[in-house]
Amino acid sequence: MDMIRGQKLKIADITANTPQFTLQLQLNAPFTIDFSCFGVDSAGKLSDERYMTFFNQPQSPCGGVTLVNNQSNQASFQLTLDKIPASIQKLVFTAAIDGAGTMAQLSQSSLRINEGSGCVFAFTGTDFAAERALMVAEVYRKDGVWRIAAVGQGFNGGLDALVKHFGGEVAEPTPAINSVPTAKPSLTKRVQLEKRIEQEAPQLVSLIKKAQVSLEKAGLGEHRAKVCLCLDISASMSGLYSSGKIQAFVERIVALACRFDDDGEVDVFLFGQKAHRAPVITLRNYQQYISHLIEHFPLEGGTHYSPVMKLIRQHYLQDDSDRKSPISEPIQEPVYVMFVTDGATSNRKAAENQMLYASYQPIFWQFMGIGRDGSFEFLEKLDDLTGRYLDNADFFSVKTPQEYSDEQLFARLMNEYPTWIKQAQQKQLLLRG
Repeated sequence: MDMIRGQKLKIADITANTPQFTLQLQLNAPFTIDFSCFGVDSAGKLSDERYMTFFNQPQSPCGGVTLVNNQSNQASFQLTLDKIPASIQKLVFTAAIDGAGTMAQLSQSSLRINEGSGCVFAFTGTDFAAERALMVAEVYRKDGVWRIAAVGQGFNGGLDALVKHFGGEVAEPTPAINSVPTAKPSLTKRVQLEKRIEQEAPQLVSLIKKAQVSLEKAGLGEHRAKVCLCLDISASMSGLYSSGKIQAFVERIVALACRFDDDGEVDVFLFGQKAHRAPVITLRNYQQYISHLIEHFPLEGGTHYSPVMKLIRQHYLQDDSDRKSPISEPIQEPVYVMFVTDGATSNRKAAENQMLYASYQPIFWQFMGIGRDGSFEFLEKLDDLTGRYLDNADFFSVKTPQEYSDEQLFARLMNEYPTWIKQAQQKQLLLRG
């Protein structure tokens, strides 16, 4: 990290009479720039990541910062300072290179206040060397007055360096198997996922926002988990697959996974007569996923829960044993299994045993039965199964996967999961945090 300017240059005081204005950034370069505003507290830290305003989160929660006219090399931020909460002491405006290049390649660039005004801060690549990110300016409180200062501070590490500087965590190399995972999610990986969604799956943006609202209402706005979709491929499911109803449901689960995890992927397991591991759902393949799935995995003449439950336990925890005691060390991220079926299993005792064994592990089973009311007595039994270390399941039934609206479905999926999270932490299956 290099200070390009040895001292902040105070540009102007912002009085109570002028709380609204536009801050314009223009960086002329042969690469794309990601513009952001970090709203930080008195310690200079991003204590609330909702105050990172960028391309896929273009407005702060209070409405005081809005990103507009965001292009590859320029952006404008509309500021209404009297809306900014007291916890935010400083707004820092940054630029980071998306792709290859360094700030040394900049030609004449500038910061302006309001369209058509004179330039208040000019800079070029001669001010930089290998830097890939730049703090351009700050709007900060001092003695009860908002002020603006040009900063010109470069960061060799690009966006990662900026996030670290403001107290966020950056994805590190994969740790050794026995190392303890960190408690906080990686802000940089989340930003990267948001950008991928915008570019690869813009149709999901609205659905993901609905999922986030439901998670926040459940107190899980920052929660992280692996999401697994377990699908019944018995022959009786044929109409649900051919009608597109399962495909539409898959898209809702992908939206949930985009808020629970930071890779935008959903692991898929199948069960009929046998258990199968299917290809992962990604942002690139989710729209045609079910049609391709059925081509490669023909529907089967049987319904057996226990083999696929055992396969899931082995995949995530490398332990499909007949457990009678909890895991030895708590882990950071649980597994949320969305289990979809239209009928009961052929071997009930084996499925009950798998639920008992899994209750000692950080796996939550969300069962959804599709069909007539009253036809899922066994799933109701699994939901209320006695003898478990923890109540590790929930169940509901629908006549069709589209019976619930998006908002209703996401709320229903969080019916018992938050309680299980707390109990799993108390029982040392999950790390707190």
